[in-house]
Amino acid sequence: MKKVFAFTAAAAMALSLVGCSSSSSTSSTGVSGTFTGTAQGNGGDVTVTITLKDSKITDVKAEGKDETAGIGTKPLEQMPAEMVDGNTINVDTVASATITSKAILEAAKAAIEAAGLNPDDYAGTSTSASAAEDLTEDCDVVVVGAGGAGMTAAITAADAGRKVIIVESQSVSGGNSVRATGGMNAAKTSYQDENTFDESAGVEKTLASAADKYADNETITALAATVQKQWDEYQAAPTGYFDSVELFELDTMIGGKGINNPELVKTLCENSSAGIDWLASIGADLTSVGAFGGASVKRIHRPVDADGKTIAVGSYIVPILESTCEDRGIEIIYSTTADKILTDSEGNAVGIEGKGDAGNTVTINAKSVVLATGGFGANLDMVVEYKPELEGFVTTNAAGAQGQGITMATEVGAGTVDMDQIQIHPTVHVDDNGAANLITEGLRGDGAILVNKEGKRFIDEVGTRDVVSAAENSQTDGMAWLIVDQKMVDASAVIQGYIKKGFTVTGNTVEELAAAMDVDSAALVETMSTWNADVAAESDPEFNRTSFADPLDTAPYYAITVQPGIHHTMGGVTIDTSAEVLKEDSSVINGLFAAGEVTGGVHGANRLGGNAVADFIVYGRIAGQSAADYAAK
Repeated sequence: MKKVFAFTAAAAMALSLVGCSSSSSTSSTGVSGTFTGTAQGNGGDVTVTITLKDSKITDVKAEGKDETAGIGTKPLEQMPAEMVDGNTINVDTVASATITSKAILEAAKAAIEAAGLNPDDYAGTSTSASAAEDLTEDCDVVVVGAGGAGMTAAITAADAGRKVIIVESQSVSGGNSVRATGGMNAAKTSYQDENTFDESAGVEKTLASAADKYADNETITALAATVQKQWDEYQAAPTGYFDSVELFELDTMIGGKGINNPELVKTLCENSSAGIDWLASIGADLTSVGAFGGASVKRIHRPVDADGKTIAVGSYIVPILESTCEDRGIEIIYSTTADKILTDSEGNAVGIEGKGDAGNTVTINAKSVVLATGGFGANLDMVVEYKPELEGFVTTNAAGAQGQGITMATEVGAGTVDMDQIQIHPTVHVDDNGAANLITEGLRGDGAILVNKEGKRFIDEVGTRDVVSAAENSQTDGMAWLIVDQKMVDASAVIQGYIKKGFTVTGNTVEELAAAMDVDSAALVETMSTWNADVAAESDPEFNRTSFADPLDTAPYYAITVQPGIHHTMGGVTIDTSAEVLKEDSSVINGLFAAGEVTGGVHGANRLGGNAVADFIVYGRIAGQSAADYAAK
């Protein structure tokens, strides 16, 4: 796959190095040999090995086996080549992986020092950072954004026979998609049928909620009536696992407080199972089905590793999407921020224009345009503009989630919807470096509990994100502890990653865990005992939780501090079920399509965990096919 990088303009600094004594060979022209340095990364040690010949960098290798796949692995792959190209250790960090990037820089500095040389002599700018030239290219479909939605759309359009170019603002692909830790919601899949159905209470709870809280919502009432009929029939003759497209719709509508666009929700749910099959067709198998917040039944589909342990979905899917783009010959232009949608005299979208990091202009002429730029969760000024009460919150969003796609679309007449609907995720861990780390909702679905600083539970842990976040905010210091046991750790590579990164405290007994958490020991012992009894009885009288897994009774025990953080922007440009972008008057902007978090209407007032991946796969495929069909006209 051809990759085009635009770099920051700067003059290359010539290096004048004096030979130093070293255990390696030293000549009149400088030092030769291989030298190693190590620094602390996000997951563990990051090691950089630099090979010098006459004091010139000829090779760099960076390793960090515990860095997050798809995120921390990007700078490990990218930065060494730039160091060699520029004979410098002063290269740009990767915005989505700053901790790993800084560790690479520190380790490189240590390696130069190990050679007996001065790191300041290698502080010049990479020679590849010379000013890039303006670029103009033509294609059938241009996709803006190389996250999950963008790459899915691009693959679909390419498979329809179209020439596709992707333009990505960051130096790596993935966006928010690569950060997804949970899975993908899908109804009526073969993988669900491999589970024993024991979610009766969840179905009954959802139907009761529809009757009690949404009796005046025609869509929810109609869906509830259909689900009630399906549920009655299933109870009379239970076969396989109970779920349906309509129950998925009902959960999504209730989760979104009934303000979702019903047609968009229906399209999402109807195409979800096919989305799982499509992922499998490109080598991304989501075979483990579990419970997640806001879902009546087990519906979230997750990948597993070779040992059968569940792993993070984003860092699993994104590299497969990348390699599939490469297989299809799809060009990705990195480090280029699109800032204008090109239109013809009739207002039809005919391409995009943007700026590379070097300030050069990039113009892509196309027959159709797909916006997949993500939301605006990393643009805290924009967040506060629409929801002032979120000022000061941490964010889990990738650096590229700046809302530029929404701005571009509105400049050509696109309408927007639900812009003030901004979701905070209840389990965000702020580490010792001040970085916000998303802790997967799957832990709670698999049996973890939340306790406050007093050592007590305070909420149904698998409630919707807005409800759980609000409950956390009302606790002491607006935070909570998430507790798991060794049995859960053994089943989850994701939890093992949290432990390796130092996010957890631990205890061989509940009393020891309480001491590590600095909470009242007697209170925590009572909480754990009560919870385990509730699991055995499959009844939670205090908080009415209906999703139960195994009891938390296998030592040692682990706990992670969590708090709410800005996670997802439900609002965005308006689209129809063909992913066409609509004007404020609901008419279509010809040639312009959108998918993923840049759009609004799918999730309403609150997105259910697992629906973001469903959204970018389902609507990514629809947008890609629609754009390909339009380009063929």
